Order: sequence, then C-alpha cells, then structure tokens
Amino acid sequence: MKPVETHARGNRAADRAMLAVTTVLLLAFYLIMAPAESQALARHEAPTMPGSFSELAESVSDAVVNIRTETITNEGDGRRMHPFFNSPFGGQNDPFNEFFERFFNGPNGQQRKHRSLGSGFIVDEKGYIVTNNHVVKDADQIVVKLKNGDEYDAEIVGTDPKTDLALLKIDADEDLPGLTLGDSDNLKVGDWVVAIGSPFGLEQTVTAGIVSAKGRVIGAGPYDDFIQTDASINPGNSGGPLLNMKGQVVGINTAIVASGQGIGFAIPANMAENIIGQLKAKGKVTRGWLGVGIQPVNKEIAEYYDLKEGRGALVTEVFPGDPADKAGIKPQDVILEVEGKKVEDSHDLSAMIADIPVGEKVTIKALRKGKEKTFHVKIAKRDDTEIAEQQTPGTTQDEALGLRVADITDEVARKLNLNNTEGVYVSNIAQGSKAARAGIRRGDVIREINHQRIKDVNDYKEILSRIDEGDPMQIVIRRMNGMFLVVKLTR
Repeated sequence: MKPVETHARGNRAADRAMLAVTTVLLLAFYLIMAPAESQALARHEAPTMPGSFSELAESVSDAVVNIRTETITNEGDGRRMHPFFNSPFGGQNDPFNEFFERFFNGPNGQQRKHRSLGSGFIVDEKGYIVTNNHVVKDADQIVVKLKNGDEYDAEIVGTDPKTDLALLKIDADEDLPGLTLGDSDNLKVGDWVVAIGSPFGLEQTVTAGIVSAKGRVIGAGPYDDFIQTDASINPGNSGGPLLNMKGQVVGINTAIVASGQGIGFAIPANMAENIIGQLKAKGKVTRGWLGVGIQPVNKEIAEYYDLKEGRGALVTEVFPGDPADKAGIKPQDVILEVEGKKVEDSHDLSAMIADIPVGEKVTIKALRKGKEKTFHVKIAKRDDTEIAEQQTPGTTQDEALGLRVADITDEVARKLNLNNTEGVYVSNIAQGSKAARAGIRRGDVIREINHQRIKDVNDYKEILSRIDEGDPMQIVIRRMNGMFLVVKLTR
C-alpha cells in the first residue's frame, strides 16, 4: 500500500506545479494583450455626449439677437415677406405658411403690415450683426433686440441674395460682445453642434445635435454648400448661429425641410466669412467670373473621356471674349484643378471661381482629348446682367419676374412627363423674386398668360412685351405632378 500512496502524492504535486505554470502563462498573456485590446477598444469607442451645454450657451448668448421686421405693402402689389427661407421642400404646401398667415398677416385693406421674426448674431463690438437676407428683405423697419431687452433700430449695411446673407448695423451706447467665426472645413459628420435663435419668436432657444451631412445642395442658389444638422431649427431660427463645442460660429442657420423633421441647413462659416468682409467694406459682394457653361461629370462622361475618377467639371459652352475664351479653354474640356486645388464637380468649380478676387491670375488644369493642359486665366467680374443676355437659343430671362424659361424639347418633355412640347418650362428662378413669392418653381411648365396660349419662348416674350409694369398677370402652369395651377402676380 505504501507505493500506491507515494504515487498519488506525486500526481497531486505535479498537478499543482502544472496549475501554477498555467496561471503564470495566462497572467503574462493578459499583461501583454490587455494594452493592445484597450487601444483597439479606444479606437472604436463612440464619442460620449457632453454632460451639459449650459456653459457654452451661457458664454455666447449675449451675442445672439432677435430680429423683428415690418413691411408695409399695398394690396396686390405682389410684395410680401417670407418668414422663412423658401427651400425646394416648401412652397405652397409648406405647413408653416398657415401659421404665419394667421398670426402675422392682418385683415384685407388698402395697406397691410407684414411682420417677420428672425435671429442674428453680433460679429463686431461696434454693432455689426449677421443674419439671413430673407429675414430683412424689403423690410421698412428692422428692430434688433439684445438678450438684456434693449432694442435698437437697425440699418442694412449690405446683402447677398445669392447666399442669403445680410449684414446689419446698430448704434449702441457701448461696445457689444461678438462671436468668432470658426473653421467650418474642420467640421466632421457626427460632430456636436448647438443652434441658438428665436424659433417661432421664442427668444434665446438653445438646441443641440450633430452634423448629419456636409456639402448639401438643395437648390437654393448657385452657391449651395450647406451644413446639414439634426439640431432643431424652425422658422425664426433664420440667421442665428450654429456653434461648435468651442463656441465658434461654424454656420448660419438658414433652411429646413418643410415636410421633414430633424433636418436643418446652415451656411458654412468659411463661405460666409469672405462675404461678410465684403459687405462690411463695400456694402456689396463682387464675384469672380470665368465665362463658361459647365455641368457635372457623371459616370458616362467619365467613361467617355477616360477619366479615372468621376470628378471635375465638363465645359459645355465658352462665352466669347470672356476669361476662359481668352485663355484658350474650349467646350468639352474637363476642368480638374484651380490653383492646385482639385475640382470635385461643377458646383465646386462655381464656388471656387466666385471666391477669387477680380483681376487675379490663376492656373487652371484641364483634360482635353485625354491629355492634360494648363491654362493661365485672368479672372473677371461676374456681371449677372451680362450673363442674362448670354442665353442659348430657345431661352429667355425676365429680370422683373426673376425667372428664366426655355423651350420644351422632346428630351425635356420626357423628363417632365409631358405629352407634347407646347409651352415653356421654368429652367431657373431667382430666390425672393416675384415669381418665387407667387409660388412658381423650377420645372413648372407655363401654358398660358392672361388667357393667351404659349407655344414656345417666342410666344412667351411676345405676350410679356404687351404687359406693362404693374399690370396684373394670371399664369397657368402645369406642375410635374400633373396638376394645373393659376398663379397671380404683377408685372
């Protein structure tokens, strides 16, 4: 029996030794792997929500203002204030229209007072205030209210309807607190942002959310490049600041999706900074002009021109005597770079050229028949009056109404789901124009004016030529959904 007991004790000792070795090995493995696992978890860990926005809101609130405007109109003159930006998602069916009609528009009479509410923020201690153009457009009186309750009459220093920006000035008795513009290019999708303003007249309302997208083009104008956010933005927020977590203005709240929730749009601070500077210095904005018609490079075009990347801007037209023509740029060239900066699409090119000072020489790289070419171009001043005259055949633009129309080709008829090519279609419409305020949209087909049928652009121009300024107009339009509407406005 003795040998058996000795053998059992030996097995138990061996087991204990093996357990000890295993424990040491596991501990060593854990010590080696734990830091790597922690780093991997840290890399994938989602950013935590700030515990509070109160400190940020308190630090900037003194520089955020409420803006109240009043416009006196004669009944039927077609002049009307819009309390919120007329985005492509709004229009006649905008759910906010009824609210503002009920509370802001008075009873019918020879004269009516239209009131509008908006927001803004101070950018200079001397009383310069940034807001949206549509907040103050056509206003007879503008009143700015500070957080402490003080009110001041404001004057318009300058406006830029193309980006929907305006600069105001008030004369205060002391220096005012201002906000700093941040670098909107550094914003990333998912970053936290805070909006402050007066939605529905509720002053100093603070909402928070994230940047849900960048570079949004919503059809508001030629320089669309909006920041999209889910921070609550409503009518009355227009012109208020969108702030990063440092309290810097990274955007100017401008538009909403009328039929949606949680989607708002802000003008990037980097775009606004140059415009604000020009308005402050000169009261107006001057933009660069290249003198080309352009369109995006889609998949088919990229394949046809053997482009490795579907980026750049295809030149469709070169206006004689303008900078591009003088430099040797030709139709079907694909513009790839401006001053070494890559051109992503036609919209990107328009914005880049607009920001270049008039008279400056730039280097433009383009692709022609598979070979890269370099052009040296002296940028000219963009003149919208001249641009309106440089229309392709079958189009015309009416500055008084603020819309451009074109003949309906077979291709256009297919896109608009039309049975025939009779009439003219609205190819472009100016923001805040008579036509836009009356409810006309891009893509509408004009069939009649004052009971006179329209077959093409020549008919359209002939009929308009017989209508004097101030005369009433009834326009029959067909919308893309097949519905016919009668729009009333004055010439």
